[in-house]
Amino acid sequence: MKEVPAPNVSLWPPARMSRLPRRLLVTGGAGFIGSHFVRRVLARHRDVHVTVLDKLTYAGNLANLADVAGDPRYRFVHGDISDPMAVDRVAGEVDAIINFAAESHVDRSIEEPDAFIQTDIHGTFVLLEAALRHGGAGFLQISTDEVYGNVPDGSSGEDDPLRPSSPYSASKAGGDLLVRAYQATYQVPAMITRATNNFGPNQYTEKVIPLFVTNAIDGMPLPIYGDGEQTREWLYVTDHCDALELVVERGEPGEVYNIGSGYELTNLELAHRILALTGRSASLVQHVEDRPGHDRRYSVDWSKLRKLGWQPAHRFDEALEATVEWYRRHEAWWRPLKSGEYLDSYRRQLRMRARRTANRNRQ
Repeated sequence: MKEVPAPNVSLWPPARMSRLPRRLLVTGGAGFIGSHFVRRVLARHRDVHVTVLDKLTYAGNLANLADVAGDPRYRFVHGDISDPMAVDRVAGEVDAIINFAAESHVDRSIEEPDAFIQTDIHGTFVLLEAALRHGGAGFLQISTDEVYGNVPDGSSGEDDPLRPSSPYSASKAGGDLLVRAYQATYQVPAMITRATNNFGPNQYTEKVIPLFVTNAIDGMPLPIYGDGEQTREWLYVTDHCDALELVVERGEPGEVYNIGSGYELTNLELAHRILALTGRSASLVQHVEDRPGHDRRYSVDWSKLRKLGWQPAHRFDEALEATVEWYRRHEAWWRPLKSGEYLDSYRRQLRMRARRTANRNRQ
């Protein structure tokens, strides 16, 4: 039985006639957005079969898919998209590949960029080669607005130049360019989506909203990079999945589709919203050294997707309240994630910031 995060926020809209490919390979399907997409597809399309290929790194969690584990239309395969043999075993059995698999946290990319290049670029190459080898299966690359880089004014359009600022966004931009090249050169029927910041249930705790929420629940500081005036556009995860479903059904090969919400908020404003929802004092806000290459603002023009008939279904305030409530009720899900590998990575990032500060002070 699926759990709804809060009474006023539905996870799934009403079912409608399906135009999805009948056999989907969803890479990274045990992660945050991927697992929401898998559950959505199986709930709304009785004739669609889904194979999930996931390496189960720190951010992949089979608990995210526990409620579909017994569905005969669902199959899980443990494997790495960078492994051609693992990909080849499943790619020949599907009509479309939807690539959610990625290293996706900017701070980690600063610490260990090689892992991002391996997964986000080489892994995308392996998947494209498999799509080509097995008759040109449809291919959807799930990307990010961060590839456009800092946007001081206005919004990024799909044809704007890519100006990534971090190893993460550079690796995603590299994957995107490979997708476009395989579509143009080999006619792989491929599309790309670039979404703004997502949030919602089941998001790994190093991301800003679950980090702030779980820290606030525990009465711990909410770390704010720099002055906290960095602005992000926020999108509820099920709205993102709704847009992806529409792109898979109606999108045109060779096209890029931005997915936004029009709702922008600074990181400092976000922290204060979460503190209010958790009943915590503003004294928990803790300004820390800004990270290198930190973009001040992202914003996308998603008018192309609007013309296909999509718009967000959830208001930000309502969805944020529902998300906070989900983390309140699901401590058993997130508490184990804030130890072990997560804690080791968090401490490494603190040490890196301390070294940068010490080096700057010696200059």
